[in-house]
Amino acid sequence: MPEGTPRPQHKGASAFPTQKTREKTIQQVQSKHRSGPFSIWAAIFFVTCGAGLIVYFQYEKERLDRKRIAEHSKGAGKPKVGGPFILVDQDGVVYDSDERMKGKYALIYFGFSHCPDICPEELDKMADMIDRVQAEHPGKLAPIFVTCDPARDTPAVIKSYLEDFHPSLIGLTGSWEQIRDMCKLYRVYFSTPQGVQPGMDYLVDHSIYFYLMDPDGDFVEVIGRQTSADEGAKVISDHMSDWKGPIAVSAP
Repeated sequence: MPEGTPRPQHKGASAFPTQKTREKTIQQVQSKHRSGPFSIWAAIFFVTCGAGLIVYFQYEKERLDRKRIAEHSKGAGKPKVGGPFILVDQDGVVYDSDERMKGKYALIYFGFSHCPDICPEELDKMADMIDRVQAEHPGKLAPIFVTCDPARDTPAVIKSYLEDFHPSLIGLTGSWEQIRDMCKLYRVYFSTPQGVQPGMDYLVDHSIYFYLMDPDGDFVEVIGRQTSADEGAKVISDHMSDWKGPIAVSAP
């Protein structure tokens, strides 16, 4: 083009973006970032789903562990713990386990009323466990105290003794032979001193465990002295929640 000739003016869009176009483009990019796959809502969704899965898998692990413990207790070749028995309760009424324990969970503790410290401590813990379990599963647990000292623990003595702990406790006694046979069924050790005369004071050595039995009368798990009331109640309640069949309810 000869020098001095004016350049033609092109009509239409400018070759360079205007300020308005640049602002629109920036807004589009920002909007894309706000609504993209890594938005704050997507992050919250993924975190929530992840936490839910962790809780679910932890629950399933605990449930399977409880199932393994319960099935292990019933496994072939294992010494059976528990069995039917007939004793007398604190009101002098015959207690037949096939009738009174049938269809519900039972928590059984062996002790004696003249125990100076361990039995009261464990019965206080038992009372606490009863309250916690009853709050979740009202009327579905039979809490039982069996004496290892039938010579001194008559029905009247047991009734008076248990009044200091919990109103729903069932106290059982019987002849020395009946108590011996029940302790054998539950693999409970107990020993009284030899040569004890009537009126003499003595202590009874015995196992310190709570025995949890299911509605079929099968042994489930022991709760030891080192287990807190809160932990023990959780063990019982969790096994109850895992139970697939009906659980009988005691009258209030």
